[in-house]
Amino acid sequence: MPKYLVTGGAGFIGSHVVAALIERGDTVRIIDNLSTGKKENLHPKAEFIKADIRQLEEIKPLFTGFDGVFHLAALPRVQVSIVNPTETNDINITGTLNVLLAARDAGVKRLVYSASSSAYGDPVSLPLQEEMKPNPKSPYGLQKYVGEEYAKLANLFWNIETVSLRYFNVYGPRMASEGAYVTVIAIFNRQKMNHEPLTITGDGTQTRDFTFIGDIVRANILAMTSEKVGHGEVINIGNGDNHSVNEVAEIVGGETTHIPARVEPHDTLADNSKARELLDWQPKTSFAEGMKKTIAWYQEHAHESNNRE
Repeated sequence: MPKYLVTGGAGFIGSHVVAALIERGDTVRIIDNLSTGKKENLHPKAEFIKADIRQLEEIKPLFTGFDGVFHLAALPRVQVSIVNPTETNDINITGTLNVLLAARDAGVKRLVYSASSSAYGDPVSLPLQEEMKPNPKSPYGLQKYVGEEYAKLANLFWNIETVSLRYFNVYGPRMASEGAYVTVIAIFNRQKMNHEPLTITGDGTQTRDFTFIGDIVRANILAMTSEKVGHGEVINIGNGDNHSVNEVAEIVGGETTHIPARVEPHDTLADNSKARELLDWQPKTSFAEGMKKTIAWYQEHAHESNNRE
């Protein structure tokens, strides 16, 4: 039975990865400092150790005896990194290096790194392909790109199999509606539940390649188990289509209001052919279906919150 360590396993994406591993019958240990992760996201069948990836000596012993590491711990989101570049740098770059060093010293075979499409910056052309020159437009994009490069070097020098997955706009049940990791889909759902107008940034024509959490989870497990990868590859994990903020607002429904535009890429769109080729992965959840599941979760969650109050 494989043993996996998941950093950031109390977070949105990490908790879904943990649940899928447990369902497979794998043994799982979670490392999370609960700065953005939530206790209620912790899986009861996974071992949980509260620890901070910025503290190398603290985390090193925790990696012993594990076959693979899913490195999801991060302080995400572009705007947070602009306001607070020092802390995000410590977590996203130094923390990632520490995780790679701990994995090396423990003899871990493979590490799957959660990278980000933010590394591309403002694209010159679409769809975005892994061979394009990275051009990050934020500290976060730069930090996640540096993590990819460290993962490549770890494979080159330290005999760790590594794979970096560039996620495109992940959404789905359990995503945060407040705090650091908050997306337009989460914001609109929260506003709808609170009977507030949906705040559209700029004119709302900007598009994103929204990718459902279930597809992200499958990509992680395939990246850990595929025999075709492990040499520092960087692979896009995106739906391969994009939708505007205005479309999202229309699906969620309700009154809208506009706020000033901010510095961000106007459009994203993944070329996911490399994922199909190397991981035998393709998205299974359409945007319409994913939004339906996500809205249903928010409605149920809001109902539970009201019952507790």
